[in-house]
Amino acid sequence: MTQQTTDGHAELLTLLEDWDAALVANDAERIAEFATADWSFVSQDGLVPGRQFLESVANGTVSHDTMSSEVVSVREFGDVAVVVARVTNTGYFQGERFENDEWTSDVFVRSDGRWRCELTHLTTARQGVA
Repeated sequence: MTQQTTDGHAELLTLLEDWDAALVANDAERIAEFATADWSFVSQDGLVPGRQFLESVANGTVSHDTMSSEVVSVREFGDVAVVVARVTNTGYFQGERFENDEWTSDVFVRSDGRWRCELTHLTTARQGVA
């Protein structure tokens, strides 16, 4: 994972590395620890509750075997932070192989001394765009 921000964002960068590892471990309980109870995704499919994704991981509908995040921006606004990253990942969805190359924007909220993701926005990356 690379980043182009100050050292003050080390906690969020470490969190993202640990979250990537939880996703590759396909551990729904561990993945949930990085998100709020109301975590959701915005994607080409619209707004998807995070709990739906967690259920899909828990029952094996979706699994990851690789996950790599290249953080390009971290902006903190008190107890809210926005992280933009280029994420590549591979795995299976409903038994079919996938290979994703995406831009993600994650909105984190700091509560009880911990950062947790409230919202993830996914956009498919165009080839040749860095």
